[in-house]
Parts: sequence; structure tokens; C-alpha cells
Amino acid sequence: MTPAAASAFQVSAAQAARRPAVQVAVVMRRERINNRWQPWRWSLAEVVPHEAAFGEQPRLLFKSDDEERWLHPDFLVELFRDDAEGYHLNVTTQAPCWFVLWRMEEEASLADEPMPRPVMVSLSYHDAGRWLDAQETVEQVSAPAHVVEWMRAFVAEHYVIEPKKRQRPVSFQPLQDRFGNPAAVSTQKKFGGGSDG
Repeated sequence: MTPAAASAFQVSAAQAARRPAVQVAVVMRRERINNRWQPWRWSLAEVVPHEAAFGEQPRLLFKSDDEERWLHPDFLVELFRDDAEGYHLNVTTQAPCWFVLWRMEEEASLADEPMPRPVMVSLSYHDAGRWLDAQETVEQVSAPAHVVEWMRAFVAEHYVIEPKKRQRPVSFQPLQDRFGNPAAVSTQKKFGGGSDG
């Protein structure tokens, strides 16, 4: 990790010994919209370095008539060697980003109404794809340059492009029709076409 990244993110020594990781906090934004059935909308605002002063519980950062911002602290984002391709796909886009999976509360626990709770944060395209396939709510926000460089260094060290293997012809598999039933090939005509003279 670069010195800039190390100073911006805090990770315990024990955690750093296991795998590269950073601690982050997620800021969710509630904004007023012009819709009579749904006057408010929640969205991901930003992902910031976690600080010990944030504590462990979500808290209101800002509130006005048109907007609220809530801080959700202490998420660990780890880089796994077996997911190097997922980071490669992220770092090679025009705008590398954080991916945040969040869910709405069923019952209000922090405010008067239910609010979104971030569940996981990742830098992997594969994680985001799996979450979306599971029909979770996933949003993204740009990752800062020092995090992108940290991720790029990890990819350079661990990502190996696997050569494409030539697909061998399947020569001895039994033929099947489109319904999966055994099929045969014949060179004899089935219908009409000539007379035995």
C-alpha cells in the first residue's frame, strides 16, 4: 500500500498480516424528490476512510428540510488473491469504484422511519455481480486515486490472465435431437425420389 493509502486508511496489524485490507465508512444520503407517492429517496453518497472517532454505530451527520446524511462506520474491505480478476475488471474501467450492498430496514431502529443499512463494501466486480444476481440493492461510487493505485498494485502481483483453451471437437458423444432423444444419421432417402426400374 502506498504511504498515502496507509495514512488514509487504518487496519489492525493482525488483519494486515492475513491479507490486504482497508477500513471504510459509508455515507448514505436521503434527499427530497418531487413525487407525491414517494417524497424521499435514499442513495449512496460516498465511501470514506474509517476513523476511530466514528465509533461503531450509525449516526446522523447532517439534516435539512431537503436532505439527510448518515454515517455507517467500520466496514472492512479485503483483497482476496482468488478474486484478482474481479479487481482487474474494476481497475481497468474508466471510473474504478467502490461497490456497496445495502438493505432497507424492515422496522425503524435509528430514526422515525426505516432507513438503509449498508451490509458489505467491496472493490470486486465479481462481488457486485453476485449481489445483483441475488437481487440485492447495489450502488457504486468512485474510488479515490490512492485506493485505485493500491488495487492496481495488488492486481499486478496476483492476477494472471489464463490463456484461452482451444475447444476440442466433441467427436464421440452420441447425437441427440433438440429434445434430448437419441438421434441417428442416415444416408438413405426416406421418401420418394426415384423408381427402381
